[in-house]
Amino acid sequence: MGRSKGIPVGSDGRIPPVSERSLLVGVWWTREPEWRVRDYLDELALLARTAGAQIVANELARRAAADPATLLGRGKVKQLGELIEEEGIELVIFDEDLSPAQARNLEETWQRRVVDRSGLILDIFARRARTREACTQVELAQLQYLLPRLAGAWRHLERQRGGIGLRGPGETQLETDRRLVRKRIQTLQRELEHIERTRKTRTAKRDDCFRVALVGYTNVGKSTLMNALTQAGVYEEDFLFATLDSTTRARKLAPKVTALLTDTVGFIRKLPPQLIASFRSTLGEVVEADYLLHLVDISHPAHVEQMETVERVLADMGVQDTPQILVFNKVDAVEDSEVLQTTKARYPDAEFISAKRHIRLEHLLKRLQTIATVDYWEGTFSIDPEEGQLLAEIHQRGEILSQRVYGRKLRLRVRMPENYARHLRNRLGLK
Repeated sequence: MGRSKGIPVGSDGRIPPVSERSLLVGVWWTREPEWRVRDYLDELALLARTAGAQIVANELARRAAADPATLLGRGKVKQLGELIEEEGIELVIFDEDLSPAQARNLEETWQRRVVDRSGLILDIFARRARTREACTQVELAQLQYLLPRLAGAWRHLERQRGGIGLRGPGETQLETDRRLVRKRIQTLQRELEHIERTRKTRTAKRDDCFRVALVGYTNVGKSTLMNALTQAGVYEEDFLFATLDSTTRARKLAPKVTALLTDTVGFIRKLPPQLIASFRSTLGEVVEADYLLHLVDISHPAHVEQMETVERVLADMGVQDTPQILVFNKVDAVEDSEVLQTTKARYPDAEFISAKRHIRLEHLLKRLQTIATVDYWEGTFSIDPEEGQLLAEIHQRGEILSQRVYGRKLRLRVRMPENYARHLRNRLGLK
């Protein structure tokens, strides 16, 4: 389901989805409860629709262990093959990640294309990527995913009979393709390293601001909240991964306190490791944040598991100790009031809002203001009297309690946010 050349682009700049008759296949491992497996299959259906698939049927295969050759076992493969023929299925989508050999064996048996969960998510990311950075990140992840799967690309040459020398060219072409892919991967990695260095330089200039990153499962309303708080104009859509690029906007919390809010790409269960690695520059905004807003869709029946998924990703990124506010969104969509009461009792320090309806957003902003203004620094700086621009900046960002001229220096006693004081000390070469 990947993007290909020659696909027409709509007037809105988006590639129209390719509708393929698709079969969804989930695996019910015996150690898992049925409700969870059904929920996984529902999420796969949402992913498939986001990618443009026409879902014809879905099937669960109960397994105690994975079959090394096909994941499913011979009997289930035969049963699904009959269903594929009867329903005219063009594409089979698995909720599990398949090994290259498993995918190849299933495609040869069914004579249909097979896509696993990682391949499906990568395809959605490719469709959603808009900026040069996002496109570079997605292409890198796709090539890293593709490299071990190239082996089947030239097997049709090996199967031909009577053609002397065909086996050799096939293997030669495979090695050529691998070299080209590896070379392209190296080029993309260098590009992303340059992007990351540029981002860090840009971020260093914002060290004096209170930085807040919005994190959460995909489709929980981060972009909606970002727009509600900052009028950022971030693209909103009721699909998974509606936005891939991080967007940073300023929001004044108090007369001399500014917060920088960053909307980041959403997380999801079994997010392909290639994507986490290639999106490290985008996710770098999370690592460098002073505070996290962990947004949760409380109306989703599996919101607790989604919270746990996000916490695991944050732990993998090494930011599990960054202070955060738990924000339950979409309270207006909760039909069972007991869910709200139970959640409020379990998380008494959490915020309960509706970004879409602007419910309790002012309360959330006041809490951010309190956090941002708690850590104030009071002390003394000496600057040159000619540095009028710096003096005006200190007036703007803090409070000058007193000032005196000592020799050729102007000594200021100031009170200012700790973030800005730290930035100023570094700028003046002070410890």
